[in-house]
Amino acid sequence: QVQLVESGGGLVQPGGSLRLSCAASGSIFSINAMGWYRQAPGKERELVADITSGGNTNYADSVKGRFTISRDNAKNTVYLQMNSLKPEDTAVYYCNANVVSGTRIYYAMDYWGKGTLVTVSS
Repeated sequence: QVQLVESGGGLVQPGGSLRLSCAASGSIFSINAMGWYRQAPGKERELVADITSGGNTNYADSVKGRFTISRDNAKNTVYLQMNSLKPEDTAVYYCNANVVSGTRIYYAMDYWGKGTLVTVSS
C-alpha cells in the first residue's frame, strides 16, 4: 500500500504565495509521473501541473508563469510553488502519483492524497 500526504495549504491574500508538498510512502519501487490537481466548489477536478520522473513538466494554461512543480526523487516528494495567487485558485488541491510496486512482479497504480485546502481571499 502507498500513502500520499499533502501539506502546505491555507489562507493567503491575493497576490501571495504558498508552497504545497506531497510525500509518498509505503510499498514503492519507483514513481513515474507525479502531479497536482484541484477541485473548486461546484466544479470538476482539473489538472494543475504534472512532472515525469525525468523532470518534464506540464501546466494548465491558467497557472502557467505563476506555478512551478518540482520533485525530489530521493524523498519521493513533489512540490507546487504557487505565486501571484488569485481568488480563482481557491480549491482543494490533490496530489497524484503513478507508483510502481512489487518484488518479482511489478505493477503500476495511481494513488491520491486526501487533499489540502487553498483559500485565496482578502
